Amino acid sequence: MSTENPVTAAPPARVPSAALRPARTVVRWAVRHGLPAVYLERGARHGEPLGRLLRDGGVRNEPHALYEQLRARGPLTTGSLGPVTTSHPVAGEVLRSDRFGVGWHWSAAPAPIRWALRFGDDPDATGVAEPPSMLVVDPPDHTRFRRLVNRAFTPRATAAFEPAVRRTADALLDALELRSAGVDGEVDLVETYAAQLPVLVIADLLGVPAERRVDFLRWGAAAAATLDPGLPFRRYVASERALRAMHAFLRGHFARLRRDPGEDLVSRLVGLPEEEALTERELHATVMLLLGAGFETTMNLLGNAVVLLDAHRDQWDALRADPTGWDGAVEEVLRHDSPVQITGRTAKDDVELAGRHVRAGARVTVLLGAANRDPEVFPDPARFDIGRANARDHLAFSAGIHYCVGAGLARMEATIGLRALTERFPRLRVSGRPVRRDLQTLRGFEVLPVSLRG
Repeated sequence: MSTENPVTAAPPARVPSAALRPARTVVRWAVRHGLPAVYLERGARHGEPLGRLLRDGGVRNEPHALYEQLRARGPLTTGSLGPVTTSHPVAGEVLRSDRFGVGWHWSAAPAPIRWALRFGDDPDATGVAEPPSMLVVDPPDHTRFRRLVNRAFTPRATAAFEPAVRRTADALLDALELRSAGVDGEVDLVETYAAQLPVLVIADLLGVPAERRVDFLRWGAAAAATLDPGLPFRRYVASERALRAMHAFLRGHFARLRRDPGEDLVSRLVGLPEEEALTERELHATVMLLLGAGFETTMNLLGNAVVLLDAHRDQWDALRADPTGWDGAVEEVLRHDSPVQITGRTAKDDVELAGRHVRAGARVTVLLGAANRDPEVFPDPARFDIGRANARDHLAFSAGIHYCVGAGLARMEATIGLRALTERFPRLRVSGRPVRRDLQTLRGFEVLPVSLRG
């Protein structure tokens, strides 16, 4: 999971007064979403492509024509929030270079913004796009957090989860098979499978009770929404309410694991020796990110894959005949319809990028969905081809030090989940109109009606 929300300052921790909570909510929304919305709305009114992308639902649902308009302007152009790139090489440079970072220190802001960030700070309302989340902090803090969680996502640790992923997929498919005995065998595949598989797997990894999965899905959606710049106030309030519930759950969960630790990742994090221990706020941010990002990307990946394969039945038939092609198919889905469409980096100093001057503090918007269809890297990029030789060169999981820590797990879940679904329901077809999620940063389906029996 990545973020484009440009306000990532971390004011000093404080204990907010409950009486001031509504005012703090308004101020927090205004500085993190209200101000970006003003620039984006103004850009959209004037036909600026990035403003249209982020404010026009129709364009957001089908963004690729607009990506090509931006691409025609060159590898680096100017948008409502600063420089924008659709270029795969430029995107890769920005994501990998130590001249750019994800953080933006609050002390660099004008005085009114500094006041707003300090006044609005509330640990119980903090989402995954705010420090100390790994998404928006640079080394040395990022290095410290990453080292602690990497142990759970090594290739060996990920491979050990394969039997659990297979068992979970089989159990969900057993339940779907019972439902398919109905008159038409129609189900919402997101609700019944694409969302359930990764949330059950990440619950196991983090030692959280699987029976809370409905809550996890709701909290994950709330966290995902806060990644979008310019979130409307009412939606922000709903997201904040869910985030507060998630923080409350985590406090209780951490207390339980301190009393009775297990073999899961969170038990290890709460039981770290004093010299490595995370602060309570760091612990919340780290686990919240792992819990949300742990299923959001895979859920979107599974849904996007089914829709693409349904539209290319010959390629789906080829995978049924030769399941060894599933690894490549998953990479092509990641490239062709990336679950994460937008991320961003901040220039640490004045730099030259794609022949243009980028000033220190400028936020470069990286359109991953466009970079993954760069014709200079991927021939005939709009064509979906599960046999594409260089599909894995995509940037769907970002790059550099912020490369998605759970990329290996997401790939494994998608490969196992799609193959098992295909083998159990070889005649599955999309049977209605899929509905895209109302999100800008993440791309996936809210509803995916399918007929399990064709």
